[in-house]
Amino acid sequence: MLSDSDLVFRIYSGMLGKAIGVRLGAPVEPTIWTYERIRDTYGEITGYLRDFKTFAADDDTNGPVYFIRAMRDYRLRPTPQDVARTWLNYAAEGHGMFWWGGYGRSTEHTAYLNLRAGIPAPQSGSIAQSGAAIAEQIGGQIFIDSWGWVNLGNPRRATEMSATAASVAHDGEGLNGARFVAAMIAAAPTARTVDELFAAGLDVIDPASTYAAVVNAVLAQHRADPGDWRACRDLLTRDWGYDRYPGVCHIIPNAGVLALAIAYGQGRLCRTVEIATMCGWDTDCNAGNAGAIIGTFEGAQPDWDRYRKPINDMLVTSGVTGALNIVDLPSFARELATLARQLDGQEPPQDWGEALTRRGVQFDFSIPGSTHGFRASGPNQVELRWAPRPATQGGGALEVLLDRFERGQSCRVYWKPFYRRADFDDERYRPMFSPLVAAGQTVSFDIFLEPWEGDGHLRVAPYVRTTASGRIIETGAYEQPAAGAWSRIGFTVPEADGEAIDEIGLAVEYFGRLKFLGKLYLADFRVEGPGHTLIDPARESEEWEAITRFTWNRGYWKKDGGRITALTDSDADMWTGHLYARDVTVNADIMPLAGASHLITLRAQGTSRFYAAGFEDGRLRLIREDFGKTVLAETDFPIEPGRSYALSAEANGADLSVSVDGRRLLEARDETFAYGQAGLRLGGPGRFSVGIFEIIER
Repeated sequence: MLSDSDLVFRIYSGMLGKAIGVRLGAPVEPTIWTYERIRDTYGEITGYLRDFKTFAADDDTNGPVYFIRAMRDYRLRPTPQDVARTWLNYAAEGHGMFWWGGYGRSTEHTAYLNLRAGIPAPQSGSIAQSGAAIAEQIGGQIFIDSWGWVNLGNPRRATEMSATAASVAHDGEGLNGARFVAAMIAAAPTARTVDELFAAGLDVIDPASTYAAVVNAVLAQHRADPGDWRACRDLLTRDWGYDRYPGVCHIIPNAGVLALAIAYGQGRLCRTVEIATMCGWDTDCNAGNAGAIIGTFEGAQPDWDRYRKPINDMLVTSGVTGALNIVDLPSFARELATLARQLDGQEPPQDWGEALTRRGVQFDFSIPGSTHGFRASGPNQVELRWAPRPATQGGGALEVLLDRFERGQSCRVYWKPFYRRADFDDERYRPMFSPLVAAGQTVSFDIFLEPWEGDGHLRVAPYVRTTASGRIIETGAYEQPAAGAWSRIGFTVPEADGEAIDEIGLAVEYFGRLKFLGKLYLADFRVEGPGHTLIDPARESEEWEAITRFTWNRGYWKKDGGRITALTDSDADMWTGHLYARDVTVNADIMPLAGASHLITLRAQGTSRFYAAGFEDGRLRLIREDFGKTVLAETDFPIEPGRSYALSAEANGADLSVSVDGRRLLEARDETFAYGQAGLRLGGPGRFSVGIFEIIER
């Protein structure tokens, strides 16, 4: 059995390999980029094809991050319907998560609409329901990696769980792809050769299947000509090409590319994802799957650095839960490792369990090479990388190299808890964000100075930056850190006039006479405690079809006269705050304008799991939504359209209450949801206007 540290490292390496493959393959996705066009334009690919300020969300990484939450929201061995509810709960209809290409064209869109229509899983993804052309597309394998990672060392269980998860949208050869990929990932830590990986994958699928046939054809070609992967690609074009299989992106040709890349990559991540990308067809999917398998097999290596550094330990996703859309790879690897231990009936380390629902972050730099998404701004004389923590017994730190700073030069070293549209130069799968940090939380971290040259006049101060105005707020006095000793820095996140915070870190200044050369180290970075969120719509912006700081599902969300307005022909929601906020008071200035349902939400855990409070059908109601509505308390309350109401909902443990204009009118007890985001909701066709919105955490 893998040790705790090895388990986390293997999962982290596999996730990193997945992210590298997706980022490498994404710029040359089909159908415009053909195999021949990639070959003639780029020749031999040996590095990223495009630079990104921040790589936006991708369906290949959305799925592994979100669909595995079925294990947390329902049970460790989820049923197909548990996974189906996870799809419905975290996907914003029509944007983000996966390709919304239309019913009968996009497999995932088809399955989603089947589920919305009341067709249960696995019928929702079956050949009988949707036909083979839909059920056997590539999604059967591209979303499945996490089911392998939670089953490292147990390919059989990985096979069963991956097929269960994939059956929501896929059937037939699509399920063979899920089994094959998950089994290879699960076998990766103990496999000694690539041949053993293939044996594990082929062992769990029907040897008479078309999937097994294309893999075996690739392996036979590799044995005959192991030095020419392009000859193998020609074989796939001739015998297994897109022209032979229906639909937009059938799994069989891409299964051939996946097998080709792994066979000819010879167990080396970089070469594997390069070959997968040069092969064309579904480049980001195939390079991502191959990267996940070989990343888990090889483990992160120094020769990954040219691909690893731009990833910077961060993924962006695009589910409705904005606080989950900034993914720290080491933290997510530990989350999957926790589920893996629980699945094996073992007690994970206590801090792992606590981290599953932590209101805040803790970055310990324990994985060699990890950076937790930290960045630097300023002159190019600043370089960040991982290093062993100096002057201690073990552990890791972020090393900040300051190369010949001159008098008056400065820089910032920081982590981003929030992103805006301007932080991206592409909009793949439309990411959405709510800030991970709120006013009133405490920030702390350790620093260590190692000066080499210079006269010691280096000073530092903690700071935050506001996102709307870009204002730098120093949260502590500038100090000259003592050389050769660790010191702790701590502060409280300021209110910042109600603005969101999008940088937290350390400002560095040099004012000596000689050039400074040396290193700073940062370790044990934490954000903890309850926060306070105050949103004045007049200070927010319209972005990504909604309002900054909010994620959304359905409806039209705009600004009008310094207020938020919403209009919908069905139900519609926006959310903000942190997913793991627990005891809260949510206040909003609500002005009903049309329709029968005008609500605020609290402890929201997705589109279909939350508490709601407000005005509905001429009554004041407190509601629990859990894939079906339950009225917990209500009283008559006729509203006057066009009038503002000070609506407030409070959750303290299992005690819930609702107040209007300062008067508490409803109370109830319910233990269904212990935490969640807060938001605004129209429960049916209608329109309303919203002013100040506030979340007070306790």
